Amino acid sequence: MLEKIFKLRENNTTVRTELIAGLTTFMTMVYILALNPTILSASGMDAGSVLTATAVASAIACFCMAAFSNKPFALSAGLGLNAYFAYTICGTMGYSWQAALTAVLIEGIIFIILSLTNIREAIFNAIPGPLKVAVSVGIGMFITFIGLQNAHVIVNNDSTLVGLFSFKSALADGTFSSEGITILLMLIGTILIFYLLKKNVKGYMLWGILVTWLLGIICQLCGLYKPNPDAGFYSVLPTAIVSAPASMAPTMFKFDFAFIAEHPMDFFVMMFSFLFVDVFDTLGTVIGCASKSGMLDENGKLPGIKGVLLADAVGTVVGACCGTSTITTFVESSSGIAEGGRTGLTSVTTGVLFLLALFLSPLFLTVPSFATAPALIVVGFLMMQQVSKIDWSDLVDAIPCFICITMMAFAYSISEGISFGVISWVILHLLCKKTDETSVLMYVLAVIFVIKYFLI
Repeated sequence: MLEKIFKLRENNTTVRTELIAGLTTFMTMVYILALNPTILSASGMDAGSVLTATAVASAIACFCMAAFSNKPFALSAGLGLNAYFAYTICGTMGYSWQAALTAVLIEGIIFIILSLTNIREAIFNAIPGPLKVAVSVGIGMFITFIGLQNAHVIVNNDSTLVGLFSFKSALADGTFSSEGITILLMLIGTILIFYLLKKNVKGYMLWGILVTWLLGIICQLCGLYKPNPDAGFYSVLPTAIVSAPASMAPTMFKFDFAFIAEHPMDFFVMMFSFLFVDVFDTLGTVIGCASKSGMLDENGKLPGIKGVLLADAVGTVVGACCGTSTITTFVESSSGIAEGGRTGLTSVTTGVLFLLALFLSPLFLTVPSFATAPALIVVGFLMMQQVSKIDWSDLVDAIPCFICITMMAFAYSISEGISFGVISWVILHLLCKKTDETSVLMYVLAVIFVIKYFLI
């Protein structure tokens, strides 16, 4: 039955491979169930309700991905978008979380319309081939940076913005037993995953996560690792396995439509900001993951892209109704794809695990970031391998690709990388009179991006 539904043989995969891929994807993105409630609670939302809403909306969105496209992408509440929701709209701007949730709902509805009218598909197809490769490479750099940050290898530094963790300082100030040991475990986990990858071990990424977590448990039991919750280092020992999910009632359908009439311009700005980042984060993630896994056809197009984008849009609407910020396609999907996931069965597996997490949240939320960070770093390595597909001797194409790659990591945003890549591509091709390589839609996108930087 699964063969008929998901066309496994046609996609050169098996049930076992898809299940492992779905589990791997879930393990690398389960942190969102702990992080999203923490962020959104800063806006005044009930943390327990947000956790349940995030899990339910993520599961439904994953099921939609499988039903609409049969692609292995997983979805959940987007990082960055939830921070904008809590800290900018509800913090700096001072508006209620109900108003922000309304903006997410309207953005999702517009997103559905754009998906059904082929506008988003046209944007995807309009992006030139070299720039699509650059997006994939940029995501590789970006996700590596995320992994290094999550593991505290890369830390804040007042003089250089970012810096390398210092073992010498950790030994001197007594933080080695909490922070230092986790970095060593992360390094061991990274080496292990690379070794298993080299040996072609099935499920290498999942095994790496589980073994690193187990080593952390052993270190805590032996006293080598000492949790320090105040510094963000928690126990890796599950205190319980089963728990009842919190009610979504405090946040479900809590919209403030009156705000639209009272503050139309403010509402438009916040809604458009959600829409813009959602559209181009999704496109970037899909381009990167699909390019790495060979899903794009000979023309650089992704068969079934409309279903992928529609699932993302529906997920956002469902998420708003449940009571959480924008649901979007996760770049961590690449970890499952790296494990061989090629069909919607991967997405379904991830969705089912999100639902299980409602009842097994004490277990899943105990998976430490130092255990999942190695997987992100290895995925970054795999995605950056495509850099060889860019013709670096053709400077008119190569320079925008370089800008796209670097800005995606340094601006800490997939959408910003795409913006700078598109703008620089159009400018250089105009100056060098190579306009035949650029579609009309690329010029339109470049103008929109420039306007965005000056007006929003």
